[in-house]
Amino acid sequence: MAAQNLIETNNLTKQYGKVRCVNALNMKVPQGAVYGFLGPNGAGKSTTLKMILGLAKPTDGSITLFNTPVNDKNRIKLLADTGSLIESPSYYGHLTGEENLYILQTLKGCPKADIDEVLKIVRLNEARKKKVGHYSLGMKQRLGLAAALLGFPKLLILDEPTNGLDPAGIQEMRELICTLPSDYGITVVVSSHLLSEIDQMADHVGIIRKGELVYQDTLKSLHTHAKQQIALRTDQPASVISLLHQDGIEVGKEDDYLLLPMMEDAYVAHLCRKMIEQNIALYRVEKREKSLEDIFLSLTGKESSL
Repeated sequence: MAAQNLIETNNLTKQYGKVRCVNALNMKVPQGAVYGFLGPNGAGKSTTLKMILGLAKPTDGSITLFNTPVNDKNRIKLLADTGSLIESPSYYGHLTGEENLYILQTLKGCPKADIDEVLKIVRLNEARKKKVGHYSLGMKQRLGLAAALLGFPKLLILDEPTNGLDPAGIQEMRELICTLPSDYGITVVVSSHLLSEIDQMADHVGIIRKGELVYQDTLKSLHTHAKQQIALRTDQPASVISLLHQDGIEVGKEDDYLLLPMMEDAYVAHLCRKMIEQNIALYRVEKREKSLEDIFLSLTGKESSL
């Protein structure tokens, strides 16, 4: 049985004046997933997430949350099961981490015991009595995540949660996000402009470019786009192409290299022997694989900034 989608958008569109920031977006976020929402800066990620959270009104299209179409009457009720961290977290610097969470817990009407639980999850238990103004950037981000987790929502939306963090902070945030579906049954949507980041924590991915969804599937499926080839450099490329054509093998060219489809080691050894027998110099032979970064660039446009 296919997993239910916690978020579905149908031709979701947002236009500011003559600029269309999001164009007919059809997004599907399966229950229990960490969905990586990936794209260059300015691609429309934050605008999309703000529309889902009711922080921006769509120009056109519709949004379905928890299998229920969102409208003005039910929006608040549906969003009660959603936690979010959009851009940088808000906090009272003169209050402690615990006091900040107590204010939000009171507003949300969730159990007071949730404060202890979320502080443990984000590993801020020892700093709970410390004033937030004295927190590091990473601690503030984790406090923002703790606030979003109060009430243990079914859905958590995080917009660039590792922005500005050092490598240790990024790794810590990554590990926290990965545990949420399995340990707490929370579906996570996390946006980023960094492919390497999404690759290490998501199992589903949507790639947006100039407001349009150019790819949506499992991360495993994205990896299958990585194409393996044999690259070969020689002093007589025409002669080698002739040898390969005799065996029915098509050859491509890139710079000074001949590009062959991936093949068994035995055939590569056979080809090398043939070249030596015919006094054809073999300078280099190597295996190449189209990286995820290459795939991302081809989907989003090489002119886009990563």
